[in-house]
Amino acid sequence: MESLKIEGSHGAFFVPFVDFNANSGRCELSGESYLENTSEFYDKLLEWLETYMENIKKPIYFNIKLTYFNTSSSRAILDILNLLKSYEDDGGQIRVNWYYEEDDLDMEEEIEDYIFDTDLDINKKAF
Repeated sequence: MESLKIEGSHGAFFVPFVDFNANSGRCELSGESYLENTSEFYDKLLEWLETYMENIKKPIYFNIKLTYFNTSSSRAILDILNLLKSYEDDGGQIRVNWYYEEDDLDMEEEIEDYIFDTDLDINKKAF
């Protein structure tokens, strides 16, 4: 299985940086997410994770370092977190770390909502 890497970019839209490593199980999603076609972008990430879960079956260390995301990205992130929770419920090992700026109360509230919605243990890491 190949790793997935997408360089983030800023322009009319904001594409997040993605680095999903097939060898280590370390996955990073960072930057800003405001995309023209959100579902097309995030479907690639979901497909990669599903393939990893079905074929590799090793622990996943998922690090989120997003400073901004729009509503459609929020729904896609929820899909990823629900997939990770399903993997965990089926016996897979998951660790999710969400890094956010210490004074970003809106982001901290978003993370709390994701924890409530998914019942996934998300480690909040303020910096």
